[in-house]
Amino acid sequence: MIARGIARKKVFEDNADRDFFIERLGSILSDTKTQCFAWALIPNHFHLLLKTGATPISTVMKRLLTGYAMHYNRRHKRCGHLFQNRYKSILCQEDSYLLELVRYIHLNPLRAKLVEDMKGLGNYPYGGHSALMGKTTVSWQNTSYLLGTFHAKVSWARRRYRAFVEKGIAAGKRPELTGGGLIRSVGGWAVAKALRKANARQKGDERILGDGDFVEAVLSEANEAYESKYRLKARGIDVDTLAQRVAQITGIELSKIWASGKQSTVVQARSLLCYWATSELGISQIWLSKRLKLSQPAISLSVARGREIVIQNNYEIGNL
Repeated sequence: MIARGIARKKVFEDNADRDFFIERLGSILSDTKTQCFAWALIPNHFHLLLKTGATPISTVMKRLLTGYAMHYNRRHKRCGHLFQNRYKSILCQEDSYLLELVRYIHLNPLRAKLVEDMKGLGNYPYGGHSALMGKTTVSWQNTSYLLGTFHAKVSWARRRYRAFVEKGIAAGKRPELTGGGLIRSVGGWAVAKALRKANARQKGDERILGDGDFVEAVLSEANEAYESKYRLKARGIDVDTLAQRVAQITGIELSKIWASGKQSTVVQARSLLCYWATSELGISQIWLSKRLKLSQPAISLSVARGREIVIQNNYEIGNL
């Protein structure tokens, strides 16, 4: 994820801004159980490398950007948009690109000349590199998984990770990691030209970072999900229809699903509704929060819980 200040202006004026951003980010990631592998704050933008969980990344980012912008505007006595349009998100093929993206993101403070060298980068408190090097503690950053890819012993892992990051300095900016559709998807211009000469066809998309097969699979799955939502909506299926189906499956009275209450059976039914409403109809968690009169974190937990209920019980929407 990359979010830039409007007109490339600063979004962080001082450490107080950065500290508030980090605190809010950590709280949201913990609430939504979203993993973060890499991050870096630059005066006019920030980078995040997140792993999608039960809560959609769009929901995570909306909470983060909206809350931070309100705080920033109040603190600096300004009004209007803080960030430039919508944040830029790229879906990454984990096995092939995870470490490359971690290195690219964590070198940002060095490229932006916020620090002078690798030693300075290791002590920079507003990027994930210092946490991986053990210089700072960031409870919401998943450092163990990344270090584990370098060595089982932490001290050795840190040495190898640092050497890996240092090797990336000479590469400078990496456009193939941040844009370029097909060019990025196949690994750069050289590979793209070689494929063209061999008359090999590859799938590419600027929103996806991975090889051709991965890109095609993602686009196919996204298209199937879109078509499913369209078919349901075209038949007049809405959230109330889903609620009736949930009541039928769980044996809970329909009125109880919409009413407040913390009975286990009601919570289970409501969670099932939240999951299907978001996954099958594309209804936003914000809308569900207002309809059910629950907080957004509570809705996020309900969606995650609902997904587990579907998996454990093999529940299906059926022929609505």
